Amino acid sequence: MLVLIVVVLIIFGLIMLYSASSYNSQIQFGTSAWYVRKQIFSSIIGLAGMFIIAFIPLGFWRKIAIPLYAVGVISVLLILTPLGGEEINGAKRWLDLKIISVQPAEILKVALVAAMAFFIAKFIKYLDDWRIYIIGFSICLVACALTLFVTDDLGTAIIIFAMGFVMMLVAAPRVLYLVITIVVALAAVVGVILVKPNKMVRIKAWMNLDQYSDDIGYQITQALYAIGSGGIFGKGLGKSTQKMGFVPESENDMIFSIICEELGIIGGIILILLIVLLVWRMKKIYDKTNDIFGKVLVAGVATHIAIQTFVNIGVVSNLLPNTGVPLPFMSYGGTAILFLLAEIGIVLAVGRVKQKDPVNKREEYYRRDKERGVIYFQ
Repeated sequence: MLVLIVVVLIIFGLIMLYSASSYNSQIQFGTSAWYVRKQIFSSIIGLAGMFIIAFIPLGFWRKIAIPLYAVGVISVLLILTPLGGEEINGAKRWLDLKIISVQPAEILKVALVAAMAFFIAKFIKYLDDWRIYIIGFSICLVACALTLFVTDDLGTAIIIFAMGFVMMLVAAPRVLYLVITIVVALAAVVGVILVKPNKMVRIKAWMNLDQYSDDIGYQITQALYAIGSGGIFGKGLGKSTQKMGFVPESENDMIFSIICEELGIIGGIILILLIVLLVWRMKKIYDKTNDIFGKVLVAGVATHIAIQTFVNIGVVSNLLPNTGVPLPFMSYGGTAILFLLAEIGIVLAVGRVKQKDPVNKREEYYRRDKERGVIYFQ
């Protein structure tokens, strides 16, 4: 079921990407299929990788969790070197490896899930100690700080924080620790917004969109026009007018607005339900998994997909300030789809582990000992 939902989302995403990007693609590259061709290639590679990863034992991820985290951290720091890609809106978020371009934040997300799962599984008995809790959560905080201060990407930093927060929540549900963590996080976000002028302007545009509709709020304004003009049932697939140069990044962060314009609110709801169904299937795998390492891995991946979807749709509908976060499975981006499918592969690997019922196992041992004449003293 999980694989089926993923395949449906990928097909849906490719169809909508072709529709949303065809105009810009024709203008920039002379063909309407430039974006979708690259995305199809990345999706095929990603699906192949997903199935390979699904058959890799969880022990492998335990062994490479810390080295993988180190790779994720180093990849972000490399942005500060000449390998850093083109600067866009005052921020560098890509590594230009000449052959391909890679977004280090996507590597860091997978690395964070593996590293925190490793730490939690190793120290699960000691997480009630606030010192151990802080050490474990520092893995997440380092990733957040690097994403924020190196790539200037507050949206991705928030998603990474949410991933780490939920992973610690399922492992150590101490109310006091969690409340303190949330308060500190909110204080940090407010501090960043006050320190960075570009973040404050986005907050002002979010609170008073009409005043900034011709400037920094233009993108969201046009996205809202697209959603509103689509109505309940939409204009029809391929019939969007807002994608014709009116909605910036229509094939990327703003693709949900084109989905709603062409397929209506119904189309948007169907997409949301598919994502909910995907996360629900992950929850089922989480529930049946006894291994704490596997549980935390699944929790991290499910949180990533759920929170990123929520943030993207919240931004497009102006429920949240603009953060520049892509929509999973829908937005254009080879690196994003590759690492997203790698995460799905890890979840499938957890689901493939043969689960043992500890109660039944204990009863089996008791039965065998009784047959051998072993006497138990109460």
